[in-house]
Amino acid sequence: MTSVEILHFHLFAGLGGGAKGFNQAKPRAGQLQGNFRCLGGIDVDPGAMHDFEQLTGTKGTVLDLFDREQYVTFHGCNPPQGWKEATAADIQRAAGGERPHIVFLSAPCKGFSGLLAAGKSKTDKYQALNRLTLRGVWLMLEAWRDDPPELVIFENVPRIATRGRHLLDQIGDLLRAYGYAVAETTHDCGELGGLAESRKRFLLVARHMEKVQPFLYQPDTKPLRAVGDVLGRMPMPGAELAGPMHRMPRLAWKTWVRLAFVEAGSDWRSLNKLVVENGHLRDYLIVPSQHPTLGVPDPRFEQSAKWKDGQALGVRMWSEHTGAIAGQQGPLQGAYSVADPRHAGPAKHSNEFRIVPWDDSACAVTSAHGSGQCVADPRREGPSFGKYAVTPFGSPTGTVISGSTTGQGAFAVADPRSGLSRAKGDHYLTAGHYGVVPWTGPAGAVSASAGHDNGRWSVADPRMPSLTDKLDAVIWSLDGTRHRPFTTLELAALQSLIDPEDTWVPWRLQGENDQEWRERIGNAVPSAAAEAIAEVMGETLLLAWSGETFSLSAKPVWVRPVAAALSVATQEQG
Repeated sequence: MTSVEILHFHLFAGLGGGAKGFNQAKPRAGQLQGNFRCLGGIDVDPGAMHDFEQLTGTKGTVLDLFDREQYVTFHGCNPPQGWKEATAADIQRAAGGERPHIVFLSAPCKGFSGLLAAGKSKTDKYQALNRLTLRGVWLMLEAWRDDPPELVIFENVPRIATRGRHLLDQIGDLLRAYGYAVAETTHDCGELGGLAESRKRFLLVARHMEKVQPFLYQPDTKPLRAVGDVLGRMPMPGAELAGPMHRMPRLAWKTWVRLAFVEAGSDWRSLNKLVVENGHLRDYLIVPSQHPTLGVPDPRFEQSAKWKDGQALGVRMWSEHTGAIAGQQGPLQGAYSVADPRHAGPAKHSNEFRIVPWDDSACAVTSAHGSGQCVADPRREGPSFGKYAVTPFGSPTGTVISGSTTGQGAFAVADPRSGLSRAKGDHYLTAGHYGVVPWTGPAGAVSASAGHDNGRWSVADPRMPSLTDKLDAVIWSLDGTRHRPFTTLELAALQSLIDPEDTWVPWRLQGENDQEWRERIGNAVPSAAAEAIAEVMGETLLLAWSGETFSLSAKPVWVRPVAAALSVATQEQG
């Protein structure tokens, strides 16, 4: 095999998810083996460029690509002293003076996204941001106008095809003026990369017709995976070995309660099934009855468009894939929680002390069936039917049999006599076993063996979380799983930015802010999807460089010279 280097460069690079994916691709064509090398990337966010260098091993360049008018319109103020408009020469310097074979652009998509109201997307501020897409393509083409990149790929949200139609038309005309054939497609990045995430994206692909003769074929698609396939290979949230990005978000108490009542695979609409009377859930008790003023208010949302289509409070099933990871991924902003069935404590038999509901199926009967094989039996035929029968103090017992032990027959009695008849000085009577100290009283001396069952080592705490208190709660839902938000590290794994089995090495992005981390992760191109795109692009380049002008493939063609083909056909007919 002959090794051939393929150079790639990234505009609006973000934290480098796309660049990392390109670096991982290993295309082959005949005796040629392609090896990708990243020339660099450009982004306005310094934190993202730090992450870019960490993920790709290549220097990133912090550069604002706005022109002056766009800057003033978007920011509402003049640029700071020393600011200047980016030029084609700046793009060349960011690539280290080398020319790339492939350029990947992932321009800001906030103005085109469906998460932004249509009215707001039409404001001058977001229209200025949208025009950055056209300016970025123009700067790139000018930077290498004398020797254009062989392939260009432009990635964005699907709604750019409608909200940004006039800009896409100009981008297409601009690319064609520089000698490119252009195609617009929409793909699910989850299917391209075999992810546990469905992420629909718009892709504009351009092939320089003079340099690249072969067709550019679309990547193969793969089935989506279950989120449990990814998260199950990671430590439990909060594990110190995984670092600060794997901590559980601190949510409002009312949000935890709502998540507990959302059915796995559903969203906030599950809450409409709850019966609420006088501001309290009728069928469920969330707080102790001695605190009636702290009942749970009606958790149902208004039937507004904001919640109807946004999947607010959505809980993904462990066995299904998740939706697209966006820049904002709180539980109230979409389906960014999971029904985690894993036990959080030490390893143990999964059926230990399990009670099977009467109307449910039992677990497998094993040779060690003991405490794991119990049933909630609603039947009672006589005073001592069934195991663990307790005879009232004023009633006769059942027949005493040889098996009258802890599990069979007449073995227990409801004794109304208290231990108050114990004599003074009795250790159990005076040592305060299971003692509860009043909130307003002092505690006894703290001993070395203090425990809840050997003294007054509990307290009657009157405090209950208010609905807006932020806390890390563990609430087991009615389906037997823990409904909880994805951690920031799990979102990075779902985006294929990290290998979930490598999380024993603490991995983190630049900074200390979870919100900033999540925004960068949500804006990233999934590395596995970028790798799949790079594979077919690299294969096309290798074919072109080896002199091949045609390649037989069952894959659909991404970019073909339609205009040229029609022209030839017309001449032959004439």
